[in-house]
This record gives sequence, C-alpha cells and structure tokens, in this order.
Amino acid sequence: MLEIKNLKVKRDGKEILKGVNLLINRGEVHALMGPNGSGKSTLAASLMGHPDIKVDDVSKILIDGVNINEMSPDQRAKAGLFLAFQYPIEIPGVPFLEFLRISYNSIMKDRIGEAFRPLSPYKFKQMAQEKMKLLKMDESFLYRNLNEGFSGGEKKKAEILQMSILEPKYAILDETDSGLDVTALKIVAIGAKKLSEEFNIGILVITHYKRILEYLEPSHVHLLNDGIIQKSGGYELACDLDKKGYEDV
Repeated sequence: MLEIKNLKVKRDGKEILKGVNLLINRGEVHALMGPNGSGKSTLAASLMGHPDIKVDDVSKILIDGVNINEMSPDQRAKAGLFLAFQYPIEIPGVPFLEFLRISYNSIMKDRIGEAFRPLSPYKFKQMAQEKMKLLKMDESFLYRNLNEGFSGGEKKKAEILQMSILEPKYAILDETDSGLDVTALKIVAIGAKKLSEEFNIGILVITHYKRILEYLEPSHVHLLNDGIIQKSGGYELACDLDKKGYEDV
C-alpha cells in the first residue's frame, strides 16, 4: 500500500500541506479534488521527492511499509512510484523510444535483479508498439524527441504510455485531464483504468473536474483544502463538488 502519514511540507518557506493522511491500496483508484492553491500539485511533487519541497520530520511516506522520505526521485520510481506531470516538458535531443527503453531496462533490472536481461532495441520497439495501440498512438511518435512538438493531448498520452511500460505499483496523475479534448480525455482515462486493472496499479488522480472520473470510476474521492483533506467519500462526493463547488459541500 501507499501510505501518507501526517504529511506536512513547506515550499519557499511557506507551509503548504498541514497534515495530510491518505491510504491507497494496489488496484484502487482515488481522486483528489480541491480549489486552486489547496496543495494538490504540491502533494504530487512531495510524493516524488521534489528538491524544492521541505518535508517535516514527523511526516512519513510509505510504500509497502518502507519509508521513502530520504529516497531520490529515481529511487522512488524504482520503489514503484510514478508521476504523470500536469505539464510534461519538451526535451530536445532525447529520442522518445530510447528514453522509454533505457527507463524500462533500468527499472526492471532493479526490480528483478541480475536475472533480468535488458531488451534489445528491436524487442523493446515491438513491446512499445503493442502498448501504443491502447492509446491509439501512431508509431511515428517513437521516432521523435521526448514531447518535442507534441500537442497537449499527445503529451498526456505519452505519459500514460510510460506508465504502461514501467508498470508501477502506484501512479499519481496530476491534472492529466487539463488541455485534453473530449476524445483524448476518454482515451487517456480509459487507458489508465485498464492499466490499473491489468497490473494492479493504485492510482491517485488529481483533478478539478468530474469528467475524467466518469471513465476512471474512483472508489474513493477526497477534498483537499487549505493543506488538509477536509472530506472523503465515494464517487457521489465528486458529483457534489462538481455541482455545488468546494465551499458548499
């Protein structure tokens, strides 16, 4: 399980999270909603070990009982954590296919150990092509640089493709629905839901809107406001928040 205990963090000297507690089991889909400035993206960055965020000594982030507070972002990824960025950056000169292959081989070597044999470029490309079908991505994306020239929807599909290849234990989707048209939103959300079911991935989706949740079908919904989780419930809470707003629920 991914367990967040009394998470208190500061950024640029300002207290952002004031004691967040959350428990996510493998295969569960949780939604985190809340107004702008409530700390949602800071929570995502804290989980992945952003260097600009100071986590209080009393706080704990546990993956299957192991405290990851002192781990670097790459160590957290190897421990089974994945973050789909709200604004994926373009990296000129880094071929997308090679980035995926190196990431996959690195993660799997750490996960499996010396018994793991890295996939050749040809074998890996075959695997990536198969996984791209779920997201209706054209094979040509593999031969471009990482996110360079990608549209907003293409960048979000590329994030979910990375998730499908790395097969993490837990995935944080930080406003993955932002900037997506209705077709891309459906493809990305259904793709993430299928990956959760197939690989038993626990998902925390951060969003302002109910529309992505119609496809992800979360079993748990949480309202984050002023740095703490003020309310938790089922999908009906997301419906109430979408209808009434954050102040009237």
